[in-house]
Formats: sequence, structure tokens, C-alpha cells
Amino acid sequence: MEVILREDVPGLGIIGEVVNVRRGYARNYLLPRGLAVVADRRNMKRLEHERRIIEAKKARERGAHEALAARLETLELEVEARAGKTGKLFGSVTNLDIHRLLAEKGYEIDRRRIELRDPIKEIGEYEVPIRVGQDVGATVKLVVRPLGGVLEGEAESPEEPGAGAGRQEESERTEASAEGAASAESGSESVAGAEESEVPKTDG
Repeated sequence: MEVILREDVPGLGIIGEVVNVRRGYARNYLLPRGLAVVADRRNMKRLEHERRIIEAKKARERGAHEALAARLETLELEVEARAGKTGKLFGSVTNLDIHRLLAEKGYEIDRRRIELRDPIKEIGEYEVPIRVGQDVGATVKLVVRPLGGVLEGEAESPEEPGAGAGRQEESERTEASAEGAASAESGSESVAGAEESEVPKTDG
């Protein structure tokens, strides 16, 4: 018995396909569940009309997908992440992160269509494949940079942390010592002057 499938039936066929099945299978399963209709003249004529509508819809969708793919090909996404001095990330960049970056650019792409095979774990430039539609794909450039442009663990200057403060304290101690020495010397001169003034003069 020939029937026209109204839905995709695993192991049998896809929607719109005309298949030959056992009468009991059609009567007891496919037809009652609305999965198929009898392939008579009226239904075949209806099928041809529906096929034309479906093909026109598919053509429009493919055109939209190709236009979207062309825009995605020119896109460059950037993300900053914490990374050590070897360039390895402290976390990873996943398809969820890429989905968010695309959304920020105005592209609502199902994250399941972002075909990133493995999470990204190092800084650098990557090509991320995206399945836009059936038989239509695009590749988006992704640049992963270190957070703030600095790899953690790298020294920002030749000085060690606290070295400047240590030198300042040492300078202050040196100045204090110098002031103390000057004060002591001044005090000694004053005492010596006082002693000289106390010595009685003798008449020559």
C-alpha cells in the first residue's frame, strides 16, 4: 500500500515522501497517528502543491542563511581572560562564551550550532565554525587576549614589590643619623666654647 508521509518516520522515510508499506501497518499505525495519508489521486495532487510551497520556503531560508553566513565571515570577536605568563588561560572559552559574544553583536545563533570541538585554553586567534543552516556554514574569527593586556606572573617593572619603600626607609634612617651627628657635633662645640670662656685670664 502506498502512503504519503506527513512526518519524518525513522527507518521509513521523510516528510512528503511516497513509500510502500504493509496495509496493516498503515491502517493500524501510520494513518491513525497522522503520520501518513493514502497516496490516492487527491492526496497526490495536494502533495505536489505542498512540495512547491516547501521548495519555495526552503529557497528563501537558504538565501537568508547564505546572507547571514556572509556577514559572519567578516565578523571578528574578541574576549579577554586571565592568563599566566605562558599564555595558558586560568579557565577556558566555550561555545557559551561565543554565543554571548555573538548576541552582543546582534546575532542570535543557537549555541548548538557553534561547532567548537574543544574549549579554548590559550590566548591567540581561532577560527570558530558555525552551522548556520542545512548545508550552509560560516567561520568566525575569535581573538583571545590576556585580561588587561597583561599576562599574570610577569613583573610590571624591574623592581621587586616593596623595594622602593625599603630604599625610602633606608634613606630616612640615613638622614636621621646625619642630623643626629650634626646635632651632637654642634653640642660639642658649644660645650668647648663654654669651657674656654670659664678659663681665667692671666696677666702676662
